[in-house]
Amino acid sequence: MDAHDQHQSFIKTPQQLVVVLLLSFLVPILGIVLLVQLVLSGHRADPQALTPEAVAARLQPVARLEIGAPSAAPGARSGEDRGKPAAAADGKGIYDKVCFACHAQSVAGSPKLGDKAAWAPRIQTGTNAMLQSVIKGKGAMPPKAGNPSLSEQEIRAAIDFMVSQAK
Repeated sequence: MDAHDQHQSFIKTPQQLVVVLLLSFLVPILGIVLLVQLVLSGHRADPQALTPEAVAARLQPVARLEIGAPSAAPGARSGEDRGKPAAAADGKGIYDKVCFACHAQSVAGSPKLGDKAAWAPRIQTGTNAMLQSVIKGKGAMPPKAGNPSLSEQEIRAAIDFMVSQAK
């Protein structure tokens, strides 16, 4: 005959029957007890965590992206900078605020700051050609390097700064 007959029960002895009956009552009761304990114990929230200040602190953004000058218009200068020419004062500042994002790491084929080999062909075209490329946009670089409030003088100052680092 077949090793396992489909019409036979897996309970063969009275001891197995007793064990199955006990487990059939104990397992659901144990499950109910654990569920009730879980519901009643609940998580006790810290009352200080629900204050408006604590909630506002948890909802703060992780980061903030600013393109251009964060506190003043790019053309605005402080009193101490008004006596200096804009190109001399703003070239590095414009680079640090706008150009740095791509030119520090050579993103999307942009020449890395200080890389003489990458800048040489661009320097040969002249400052005016580079200025027009920045104003109109070139490749992945959007017009005016993504900051439409930049003046031509500020763009020229940034170009002059970057070219000076490649010589």
